[in-house]
Amino acid sequence: MTDADATTTTKTTVTTTTAAATGTDWQAWQESWDRQQEWYMPDREERFRVMLDMVEALVGPAPRVLDLACGTGTITARLLARFPRATSTGVDLDPALLAIAEGTFADDDRVSFVTADLKDPDWPAKLPYDTYDAVLTATALHWFHAEPLADLYGRVAGLVRDGGVFMNADHMIDDTTPRINAAERAQRHARMDSAKGEGALDWSEWWQLAAEDPVLAGPTARRFEIYGEHADGEMPSAAWHARVLREKGFGEARPVWCSPSDTLLLAVK
Repeated sequence: MTDADATTTTKTTVTTTTAAATGTDWQAWQESWDRQQEWYMPDREERFRVMLDMVEALVGPAPRVLDLACGTGTITARLLARFPRATSTGVDLDPALLAIAEGTFADDDRVSFVTADLKDPDWPAKLPYDTYDAVLTATALHWFHAEPLADLYGRVAGLVRDGGVFMNADHMIDDTTPRINAAERAQRHARMDSAKGEGALDWSEWWQLAAEDPVLAGPTARRFEIYGEHADGEMPSAAWHARVLREKGFGEARPVWCSPSDTLLLAVK
C-alpha cells in the first residue's frame, strides 16, 4: 500500500494506545512499530511476502527459522501466520524490542528468543539449534560496517543447512547510479514529509514514546546505553552482498525483489 493513511499512524493514535496499554498491550506496540517502519518503507509487507514465498519454494512450509536481529519479532509473526508448523528462534541485543517480542510470543512454544551481540563471534553458541532451514533478517544489517558484516555472513553460512537459505532485506545502495539515487531519495522524502504532516511517527518519536512507557522505559534506557542514538554502518550494493555470501560458502546468491531503495537478497547453501 502506498496511501499515507493506510501505512502510517498519527501521534495521537499511538499515544492513546500506549497510555491504555501501559506497556502491556504487546500487539499495540507491534502495530505502532509496523506503522513507524512503514513510514520509511511503504512496500514493507510486499517484501515480507516475497521472502516467505522463497522460504516455501526452497525449504517448504514447516521450516526451522532463525530470525536474525529479530527486533519486535516482525518476521516471526508473519512466518507463523503463514506457516503454522514453522518454528522460530529470534536473536537480538536490543532489550526494548526484545521485551516486545517476548511479550508478544510468551505463550507460543514455537518461538524462543536469545539475547546476543551479533558482533561477538561466539553468538551462534547461544542458539538452541546447530543448523536452520532458513535465516531471515530485515532492515537491520545496515548497522554493520562491511568487514564485520562479511564476518557475520561467514557465521550465518555455518548455521544454514545444505539446501537451506539466507535472506537479507535491507537498504543496498548502488553508488554507480548517483542521479537515480538522488531522484529516488528526493521523491521518497517528499512522500515521507507529506505523511509526517498528517501525524506519522518517525523512528526517534517512536522511541520517545517507548521511553515514557512504564514497562518499556527501563529496557529503552538500556537500549540507548548499548547503541547510542543510531549506529553508523554501511549500505553496500546488492552485488557486494551476493559476492560476499558466495565467498563465505553459499552456492548461489542474487536479489529476488527490490524497490527503488531496498533489496531482498536470497542466498542458497
